[in-house]
Amino acid sequence: MRSNPVSISLSSYGASLVRQRGQAHFLDMLAAAGVTRVEFREELFESAPDTAALAAAVTALRLECLYSTPLELWTAQGLPDPRLTQKLALARAMGAVALKVSLGRFDDTCDVAALRSLLPDDGPQLLVENDQTEQGGRIAPLLTFFQRADDLGLALGMTFDIGNWQWQGEPVQQAARQLGHWVRYVHCKAVERQPAGRLVAVPPQADDLQAWDALLAAFTPGVVRAVEYPLAADDLLTLTRAQVVALSALGLAEEVSHA
Repeated sequence: MRSNPVSISLSSYGASLVRQRGQAHFLDMLAAAGVTRVEFREELFESAPDTAALAAAVTALRLECLYSTPLELWTAQGLPDPRLTQKLALARAMGAVALKVSLGRFDDTCDVAALRSLLPDDGPQLLVENDQTEQGGRIAPLLTFFQRADDLGLALGMTFDIGNWQWQGEPVQQAARQLGHWVRYVHCKAVERQPAGRLVAVPPQADDLQAWDALLAAFTPGVVRAVEYPLAADDLLTLTRAQVVALSALGLAEEVSHA
């Protein structure tokens, strides 16, 4: 049976547990659960990661990895964050296929061409995600940024976070239509509003999965999709495996229709 590649963002297991056990602790379980990619989270490393050890472990388990950093690509001065080069080098050292950042303070004055000398020709790819902020979670600035990058021939991609659009009240279907051309990675999470008004990420219900299935039609068939919602259970392997099965099936009908 065909299936699509699934990633797990290690933040899904909860910051406290992941920091306590270490991110490498979860790799064997992820491989056993049928995961294709692991998303390492910079904010969950208690100290500088042992990139060589992580790269070796990921390779031995026939996984791939992505490195996620909370870095905002554009500073308030209209320049790429000077730490970008170091983050790309760290991602490369651990064998990551991509580095995930957020957009940051992008506007029409930013010199997108300044990225050209910072991006390595042989990877990792730079993926820019829609976050939950006013500056990085709206369609318009992201669309302008990717269009300008295209005009300059920069091989950038997007991490499309399905749930994050709700923080800025942006329509997710419109975002998918307008930005789908650049999407290389999809973060999946359902969102609910708590009684106090705060939005929180939650596991998907059946209607969420149905909506995600339709949404994926706007993206390249077979795009890697990631769990980025809470995974908590006594048996994490069984729970993780079930989520992998659910997400891997999304978009299959659409892909068959285009075959």
